[in-house]
Amino acid sequence: MSGIKPFITLGIESSCDETGIGLYHSEKGLIGHQLFSQVEIHAEYGGVVPELASRDHIQRTLPLIKAVLAEAKLTLSDISGIAYTAGPGLAGALLVGSAVAKSLAWSLKIPSLGVHHMEGHLLAPLLEEQQPSFPFIALLVSGGHTMLVDVKAIGEYEILGESLDDAVGEAFDKTAKILGLGYPGGPALAQLAQQGNQDAFKFPRPMIDRPGLDFSFSGLKTFARNTFAKHPEQKADIAKAFEVAATSTLMIKCRRALEQANRKTLVVAGGVSANLSLRQELDAMGLKLGVDVFYPRQEFCTDNGAMIALAGHLRLSKGQVTAGGEITIQPRWSLEDLEVV
Repeated sequence: MSGIKPFITLGIESSCDETGIGLYHSEKGLIGHQLFSQVEIHAEYGGVVPELASRDHIQRTLPLIKAVLAEAKLTLSDISGIAYTAGPGLAGALLVGSAVAKSLAWSLKIPSLGVHHMEGHLLAPLLEEQQPSFPFIALLVSGGHTMLVDVKAIGEYEILGESLDDAVGEAFDKTAKILGLGYPGGPALAQLAQQGNQDAFKFPRPMIDRPGLDFSFSGLKTFARNTFAKHPEQKADIAKAFEVAATSTLMIKCRRALEQANRKTLVVAGGVSANLSLRQELDAMGLKLGVDVFYPRQEFCTDNGAMIALAGHLRLSKGQVTAGGEITIQPRWSLEDLEVV
């Protein structure tokens, strides 16, 4: 026995409509995580209500921390550091996680660190047994973000392209709303698309005819609206056409990014990475190009505390901390502004 105490990081995720808690152990890896989704709370409004989200985070965070500690058979005194999502996200929701983390860290006399939400997603595949090695291209796809990142090392990120308007997850949700589907719209649209005929309609692949790696999905959403107005009886076919166009566009841009940066590894993360059509498209591309493609497991595609615990652990264990006792958040925060580990 070396006698060296393991470093255990508590991760708190509260950037939007899911409260996630995770525990990461320096020797054992992820040792516990729990998630509470606010889907039912926001469903009647057809989207996230920030004030309701913040209030629910207040109610859920401490009970979830207690539950995860009990699951891992640990107490607060066993924690070495606390990581919390400091941004990007909803300001009120971020403040809840930040306040809890800072208060706990102060009372336990341990360090705390504000983590970038999208770095959490980007590193989530490192929670798996088969992990990507650096450098790699990351496709980050969620309700709020669509971006391609050249990842040279942890914290050494170059954004190659991003959405100029709607993120792809947002476009999925809005198109689902046009079709009269439930909330959250993205998964509902993907489920309906399984019944659709992909030859019924041909939707455009936006911005593939021009150079560069930026995205635009608002026009695709509008195309879906116009098609639905003419063919309201063909919801499943429209859902299928939209999904095929969106996932094909992402694949084409991924291929460009891999070739441009001369990379042979692709990481796909964020809520939309759970989409089976997208995974099939990218897996087929990977086989054709000799590229290894990695995803987080389904439960870690959406927001979760495990990814924040991991991202925080990688930084806290190297001595990075958010100094001072102030409750600090960054609702807008670029990946390129992060420190290299």
